[in-house]
Amino acid sequence: MIKLSICIATYNRASIIGETLESIIPQMTDEVELLVVDGASTDNTESVINKYLKLNDHIRYIRLESKGGVDQDYCKAVEYARGEMCWLFTDDDLLKPRTIKTILNELDKGYSLIIVNSEVRNIDFSKVISSNRLQLDSNRIYSELETESLFTCTIPYLSFIGCVVIDRELWLKREKEKYYGSEFIHVGVIFQAPLPTSALVIAEPLITIRFGNAQWTARGLEIWMFKWPKLLCSFEYLPEELIKEYRNKKSWRRFKDIVDYRAQQAYSLKEYRRWFVKEETPFWWKILTLCIAILPYYFSKILIKSYLGIVNKEALDEWR
Repeated sequence: MIKLSICIATYNRASIIGETLESIIPQMTDEVELLVVDGASTDNTESVINKYLKLNDHIRYIRLESKGGVDQDYCKAVEYARGEMCWLFTDDDLLKPRTIKTILNELDKGYSLIIVNSEVRNIDFSKVISSNRLQLDSNRIYSELETESLFTCTIPYLSFIGCVVIDRELWLKREKEKYYGSEFIHVGVIFQAPLPTSALVIAEPLITIRFGNAQWTARGLEIWMFKWPKLLCSFEYLPEELIKEYRNKKSWRRFKDIVDYRAQQAYSLKEYRRWFVKEETPFWWKILTLCIAILPYYFSKILIKSYLGIVNKEALDEWR
């Protein structure tokens, strides 16, 4: 009987997905399957994965006819899965040793959701950027009546889909299509309503995240300044004080983020015309965002490095 399906949605990751699979396969048992859903990659992802299919009868590879996007592809992975719980794992990160055993030990306790802590390393895993993404000393259990506390504790971390282990039947029953294109369908499924049973947050970092390898870096402004806040503000049953900080206010924090995106060359006149010209904002804010859009990006890099060097040197290392 399959208790855990590790579901990976991938696209054009031939150069790195093998390392991910090699961190998972040695830990698999007869209670675990590994399912890779390929959104019609145009590189040699298929040939890379085919090398691993012979290693274990519980490894499956499904190549889609077309790329549906991260949200739809993870949905398809859960639909194809056979396990009671589905781990929505990423195609470029690693499992630490004995991780699957740790998760299996928790599966019979009736959790709707398990959130797995992680460490963050640089792109080649040679340097630790953050040893503990969730600053927890011990595991935490949130009952079905503590959704607000769960949201407060985990929502900044839940932008990372690879930490989510969720009850498959719950996923299938909940609304999903409204979250297609949000880039964070798992957050929509989890928080669209209170969970039916408790959630577990595991304090020990069991995942190693490869920082700086996101496929959506060029769309960072669109995702983090528009899609992410819109999603979080859609959960109307949550108190206003929990979501107010995610509303798109004209603030110093948002200004700093726009300068940051300009420094990464992810914000220019093109993004200004698309996102800010039609926005219902004061005239001074439009002028300010226009000035950032035409500012040479290397000046923006100097501003961001100077700011982080003063207020957050650890973040400066991560930004680099």
